[in-house]
Amino acid sequence: MASPSGAPNPDQPHPDPVEMARAMSEIAERSRKLVGDFMRRQADERAFRTADPFNVGQAFMDMTARMMADPAKLAQAQMALWRDYAELWQRSAQRMMTGEAAEPVIEPARSDKRFKDAAWDENAVFDYIKQSYLLSARWMQSTVREVDGLDDKTARKLDFYTRQFVDAMAPSNFAMTNPEVVRATMESGGENLVRGLENLLDDLERGKGKLAIRMTDTDAFRVGDNIAVTPGKVVYENDLMQLIQYAPATETVARRPLLIIPPWINKYYILDLKPKNSFIKWAVEQGLTVFVVSWVNPGEELAAKTFEDYMIEGLLAALDAVEKATGESEINVIGYCLGGTLLSATLAWMTARGDDRIKSATYFTTMVDFAEAGELGVFIDEEQLDALESKMRKKGYLEGDAMATTFNMLRANDLIWSFVINNYLLGKDPFPFDLLYWNSDSTRMPAAMHSFYLRNMYQRNLLARPGGITLGGVPIDLTTVKVPAFILSTREDHIAPWKSTYAATQLYAGPVKFCLAGSGHIAGVVNPPAAGKYAYWTNARKPKSPDAWLKAAKEASGSWWPEWRKWLSKFDGGSVPARVPGDGGLKVIEDAPGRYVAVRGV
Repeated sequence: MASPSGAPNPDQPHPDPVEMARAMSEIAERSRKLVGDFMRRQADERAFRTADPFNVGQAFMDMTARMMADPAKLAQAQMALWRDYAELWQRSAQRMMTGEAAEPVIEPARSDKRFKDAAWDENAVFDYIKQSYLLSARWMQSTVREVDGLDDKTARKLDFYTRQFVDAMAPSNFAMTNPEVVRATMESGGENLVRGLENLLDDLERGKGKLAIRMTDTDAFRVGDNIAVTPGKVVYENDLMQLIQYAPATETVARRPLLIIPPWINKYYILDLKPKNSFIKWAVEQGLTVFVVSWVNPGEELAAKTFEDYMIEGLLAALDAVEKATGESEINVIGYCLGGTLLSATLAWMTARGDDRIKSATYFTTMVDFAEAGELGVFIDEEQLDALESKMRKKGYLEGDAMATTFNMLRANDLIWSFVINNYLLGKDPFPFDLLYWNSDSTRMPAAMHSFYLRNMYQRNLLARPGGITLGGVPIDLTTVKVPAFILSTREDHIAPWKSTYAATQLYAGPVKFCLAGSGHIAGVVNPPAAGKYAYWTNARKPKSPDAWLKAAKEASGSWWPEWRKWLSKFDGGSVPARVPGDGGLKVIEDAPGRYVAVRGV
């Protein structure tokens, strides 16, 4: 028998029949229980399901009708695919008969990690499988994109779900067409597949019947022990959040404290992972008195909490608490993603009320104009929102894994299928990675807040319209905000596309510095200077077009963190002796990271 690389392997190990029988017996028993639990849960949830919760069927019916209206164009596309296949077969046959290398008809993108194993190129059969798939994928996606007469939203939905299908059908996702899996199966006598099945059952049991793919070794991390370990104290709490004040690392600090508002879609410690990549630790070492909001992981008791509540009991309550803790009423604030969206809305509310406590605002990967919301917009239409709200009414919140799955679908090859291959086909345990541990530590969304956010911002884009939404009795108008702003976006962001975040530069009335960092929504933000990774771009001007901004922008290597600190220094307000948590007007409740962050979902 030949190996995937073409070399003979006559002496392959054989599985121990006794051990294999024992393993299969355990798997059968666990599977029986899981199937029974699944059937009971399906019966319980039938009333809350729709036949097509993502409203995909109608989109594909519209596409089919458009395609059939122009059969000549469809036939032309099919002929092009047949020509490509004929060329591939001819070159592959030549390679198999002569043993000589043949120029590929198509090659994967350099960034495509699915075909990195050498056998995809060295073995003629796997090379043929790979190229056949790439040709079919290219044909399918280009055919869907070139259908005329579809509205933009339907076209985007078709493109997204076509890519989901194409990614799922990749030969790398199947045991018999992945050379690395074939090789591992031959070398282990099939033990990798048994271990993979056990991993699959573990994930199903952990997810209570839903597939909760383990992305990292969850036993390798413990919040407060080896991640989220920057010294600090919880000095304030209410139903929605705890406020952490960090211990100083310098003898003097900037007079104005720094308050960080993270998104409540995720937990705050993305900014305080391991010490070497902790933004919070770095900021403390820069001579800042740092506070961070740690949002609660809400249950059904908080179902009625609204976006307005997150403003009043979250950001505004935090401002009051920081003032009590430090005696300082002038504060610099960072908002990350949804936390930045809340910050912008709150600044408009404060402007209307004459409240000028915030002296600078920093936005990390934040959208306030949702006109071009990227691929997340695929999930926002009336049918899908109705289905989502029906589901949330059952428990009063959206399960954290539902939002995590949505984000993972945006990068399915990296965040879904790579783990299917590693965990289930190769039978390996996932690698311990702090960022993926955080990514798996999902949080829930209160029903009232989440519905308001999706409908008023993603669906109707009302935040960008003066007076479009009202919070605390105040019509919100972002164009009145004069607070100096630093807007940090990332070039490969799949959640908050940078060209969408750039729109904020045209809304605020005050001075705006826009900075574009390399990489994506997380890695582009969590990029410490010591790592020496990526680059960032700056441009003192802010033309209407983001492309025009980038064309004239100046590139600098490495982390953007020092650039931001240089900008923020203008708003330090002088220096004062370092502040110790608990020495001010608020007493210590407990050590950081606090109780709220410890509450886990699935």
